[in-house]
Amino acid sequence: MTEPPRPPGEGNANDPTRPFNPYAANDPASGSTPPPPPPYGTPSSGSGYGAPQPPASGPGYGAPPPTSGPGYGEPPVSGPGGYGGPPPGYGTPPPQYGYQQPGFGASPAQDDKTWILVAHFGGALGAFLGGGLGGWIAPLIALLAKGNQSPVVRAESVKALNFQIVWSIVGIIGWATACLVIGFVIIPIAALIAIIFGVIAGLKALNNEPYKYPMTINLIK
Repeated sequence: MTEPPRPPGEGNANDPTRPFNPYAANDPASGSTPPPPPPYGTPSSGSGYGAPQPPASGPGYGAPPPTSGPGYGEPPVSGPGGYGGPPPGYGTPPPQYGYQQPGFGASPAQDDKTWILVAHFGGALGAFLGGGLGGWIAPLIALLAKGNQSPVVRAESVKALNFQIVWSIVGIIGWATACLVIGFVIIPIAALIAIIFGVIAGLKALNNEPYKYPMTINLIK
């Protein structure tokens, strides 16, 4: 019994007369077995899907943050106006205690201070020489000479002038009642008060300390 003839190329996979089969890997007649698929999780070779990608170099995703230069990691700028710098005025020492007149510094200028001492010490000297009646002369001179140029001299001269005027009036009352016994008591008391407090005010001014005369009336402002 004879075998029926086979179609061309069926028996031999390498037969050139056999027609091309694109699904030869799955054709059991081709004599080849497809390779098993790789196990799950096995990285594939080449640059296909699932292949590990090397980290990008340079500034980009995955690159480490910069540690120098402008950008992230740069230390804050110090000084006024920069982040991390102290606010303006922080750490500035307070001014020294002195004449605290509106619009003036801690202490007057040397020329102003000289006229202030003339007003206070001169008032005490005038009260001593005038028997309690001449203490107002020196403060008035300081006020007229420098009061229009320096407000601090004006303020101190006005204080001394008001005090000396008040106790000069008291001294005048004492001289007016000199015929009575009480007049001889008022005159030395008025002179001593004008001298003592005038000297105290001058010493305070010498140390740049403000001073307010006691027992006075603001006649001149």
